[in-house]
Amino acid sequence: MGKGTPVEEIEVGDRVVRVSNPQRVYFSARGETKLDLVRYYLAVGDGVVRALRERPCMMHRFPDGVDGEKVHQKRLPRGAPPWVETVRVDFPRYGRHAYELCVTELASVAWAVQMSCVEFHPWNSRRADTEKPDEWRIDLDPMPDCSFERVRRVAGVAREVLDELGAVGWPKTSGGKGLHIYVRIEPRWGFADVRRAAHAFAREVERRAGDLVDLSWWRRERDPSTVFVDYNQNARDHTIRSAYSVIGVPEARVSTPIRWDELDDVDPRDFTIATVPARYAELGDLHAGIDDAVYSLDELLEWADRDDLPAEPTD
Repeated sequence: MGKGTPVEEIEVGDRVVRVSNPQRVYFSARGETKLDLVRYYLAVGDGVVRALRERPCMMHRFPDGVDGEKVHQKRLPRGAPPWVETVRVDFPRYGRHAYELCVTELASVAWAVQMSCVEFHPWNSRRADTEKPDEWRIDLDPMPDCSFERVRRVAGVAREVLDELGAVGWPKTSGGKGLHIYVRIEPRWGFADVRRAAHAFAREVERRAGDLVDLSWWRRERDPSTVFVDYNQNARDHTIRSAYSVIGVPEARVSTPIRWDELDDVDPRDFTIATVPARYAELGDLHAGIDDAVYSLDELLEWADRDDLPAEPTD
């Protein structure tokens, strides 16, 4: 930090995080600052740590605020205090590796925000075995002309299929126009099998949802009014925003856990760093029970065999 740079010290548990330029505006719609962003993450602390705990995490940094350049940061930035933990992940295709942020406590989240991180994008596996995911992610990705009402309807179909499988789905807004549903799974399978199981699930949702869903491989071939159930988000090194992660837009929207009974009325635009802390204080972490509802992929992998789905993406 340069001489004369404004600094505010924030106590986070038994740590002290020094926040430089705390009044720098990060979100232009309402004028929230870097310090406002730190305080938001502290307000949802248990929830965001639960979502990130022990996972390799890519940081999406905005050094000049979200109207400026975005930096995709896999490697932990230099200058981290010794208590900020990391996990090594390897990229065999490129012959490289990286030590990524591995959140184990809330102070690490606050420090990442000090380093201009707005969005947290964790892997769906944990440090104990980064090659065995314990989280299956259902990403309901609307095409450009798709209404949120159609996304809601597809989410309802997805829940129906999950109920029949005996799996518990934990929904959240994406922060954009989509929805995510997370399912905790046994960490028995590699990424290829988890992706294949997710593909089988998406195919079943497509069968039931009719013209609401289009799983065409190439985006340009999909009906622009449909939802793509993006099973590819379960491939290795694919990440999406965690629960309680802010999205880097001027309105400071938040990827927010919801109850299933909120689905018909929810509007993702209502969830921002200005509104979510009060919601969290009232409802707590709606994903608090996710680690207690663990599902086996055996039946979905049988569906994948039935449908003769490939283990790896094909063109």
